[in-house]
Amino acid sequence: MELRQLRCLIAVADTLHFGRAAQNLNMLPASLGRQIKLLEESLGTRLLVRTTRSVSLTESGRSFVEAARDIVEQADRLEVSFRENRQDQASILRIGAIDSAAVGLMPQLLPHFRELHSDIDVELLEQKTIRLLPRLLSGRLDIAIVRPPEVRDARLFYQHLFYETAVVAVPESHPLAKRKTVTVQDMADAPLIVPERNSRPHSHDLTMKLFLEAGLTARVAQIAEEKQTIVSLVSTGVGLAIVPRWASRLAVGGVTFVSLELPDTARNRLAVSAVWVRDARHPARDAFLNVLKDRLSALAETA
Repeated sequence: MELRQLRCLIAVADTLHFGRAAQNLNMLPASLGRQIKLLEESLGTRLLVRTTRSVSLTESGRSFVEAARDIVEQADRLEVSFRENRQDQASILRIGAIDSAAVGLMPQLLPHFRELHSDIDVELLEQKTIRLLPRLLSGRLDIAIVRPPEVRDARLFYQHLFYETAVVAVPESHPLAKRKTVTVQDMADAPLIVPERNSRPHSHDLTMKLFLEAGLTARVAQIAEEKQTIVSLVSTGVGLAIVPRWASRLAVGGVTFVSLELPDTARNRLAVSAVWVRDARHPARDAFLNVLKDRLSALAETA
């Protein structure tokens, strides 16, 4: 019997839905199902009754879940207490950031932070949101700058910062490169480069939904993972790409970034949030948040 299995059972008990429980735990439903099965086998009893339409707890399951909650809560309190004792003396702040924040926000913010807190060493990890959140929960990161997911883990606290501005990356030789602004309609017949939805849902959905809402079909010519790769592909003429304005800071020649006119309903699709483990004390993290708060207006204007 493992804590992971207990967390899986509690998540299912709270939602009575394997799909939503899996989302809350940032795992696949099949993997969650295996963990429940292993737990039932180790206990020698069924905890859940599953049909194609519903999930419910057995009588044994109901009594076991209550005991499991106590165990998990004690483990969480122990973890938080240990982290707090260790972090009281911590002089290292481990920050995770999505790619656009790593090239846009952090270079503007870190010099001010280091000037005020020269005794704190900063470690910066650039990664996707779906990779940063598990690192926060495991204690490998102290804070992260992310795109807030649709389903949020209750163990994490999210603080909204601002919305990034979307622009269009265009090859310098493309006719649209001479424009000051473009609309989705201007891109109707253009090949597009978009990220994979599983790894970058916000950026992927921004492009696809803009075209859908304009009554158009996005003509996807290439799927690519990283912003650097996407912008580099634009420079070769593979297609156009809708990217955050901070992506223009990437050192890629042969690309022009043109302002994109967006409907009001789409302006909140590139949200940026700071996230950390709820109820965990960390003086260095709090110092970073204070500097971030003081510089937030200026940072938002460049995003």
